[in-house]
Amino acid sequence: MQALYILLGAMAVLIPGLFIVSMFLPATVKVRRTRVIPASPSRLFEQVNVLRNWERWSPWHQVDPTMQLKYNETSSGAGARYTWQSKHRQVGKGSMTITESRPDEFIATDMQFMEQGAAKASFRFEPVNNGTLVTWEVAMNMGQRPVRKLMGLMMDKWVGKDFERGLENLEKLVK
Repeated sequence: MQALYILLGAMAVLIPGLFIVSMFLPATVKVRRTRVIPASPSRLFEQVNVLRNWERWSPWHQVDPTMQLKYNETSSGAGARYTWQSKHRQVGKGSMTITESRPDEFIATDMQFMEQGAAKASFRFEPVNNGTLVTWEVAMNMGQRPVRKLMGLMMDKWVGKDFERGLENLEKLVK
């Protein structure tokens, strides 16, 4: 019986404590990874700007190569869009639309994750001595719900590894 009281007491402290901590966490979470890839900005830009090319380098396409994809009529640049659907928990279902595309410099996307909400992502391509510095970033609004804000603390660890793998795949592709 004493163990039950200890457990209840710990929960009575832990749950409100997590709620209070979450009030001080930011609502927006950002994940960013960079990599210098020995290729021109134009070669890398083309791999990201043409959505069908994502099947060759995106880490999520490798997690579930059988995911269902549907592309709209615009295949690249602003307005290009695709939706995906997967039974794999890590991939899920959603859509991505390129909202801005500046040749060889910058691409911005809006993503809708049906289960987790929306996110905005971007790619920057900056020429450097050894090739191109590619920066892949995503920003997600976790809202004001305490559990989601606490989950935001783990986003860099979860999504960051995928970004690293994607940039590595991109480098292998353009070699």
